[in-house]
Amino acid sequence: MAELATIARPYAEALYKACGSDAKAVLGWLDELACVAAEPQLLQFADSPKTTSDQVFDLIVGVMRAALDAHANNFLRLVIDNNRLGFLPEIATQFRALANAQSGSSDALVFSAFPMDAAAVSDTAKLLEQRFGRKLNVSVELQPELIGGIRVVIGDEVLDTSVKARLEQMKMALSA
Repeated sequence: MAELATIARPYAEALYKACGSDAKAVLGWLDELACVAAEPQLLQFADSPKTTSDQVFDLIVGVMRAALDAHANNFLRLVIDNNRLGFLPEIATQFRALANAQSGSSDALVFSAFPMDAAAVSDTAKLLEQRFGRKLNVSVELQPELIGGIRVVIGDEVLDTSVKARLEQMKMALSA
């Protein structure tokens, strides 16, 4: 994994310097590019000796939901021409880390057993920001196997208040 991070870092740093204060807009298209580039079939297509970089570029631009601006097109061409398409997910991760460090915030992934409406997400975000003492960018993923409650992952910190975790704790206590 060190090689992946080492290769992705210069791309993320250069993109961050080039975007200036518009990191949030860049994150939108960069995250989408990272999702597209994570597809094994696309990587197989791109690695084929019969495939040209223009064909790979056209395919990626064709599956994107929104049209890419000139900066995004240039960045994508650079990544494709340097055979770094498989590194896009790591580039996006490192870019997000740079943007979060600049804004003083962190990404929080909330796993919930049930769908959460906007008000519940907002209330949860406020409580988590108080608990962790920093601004959080909250995203929610549905995970029915939690049975109830939530599980929050912020970097390497985990807060698990789910029913599943409590049942596991009870199981361990009873078997000890």
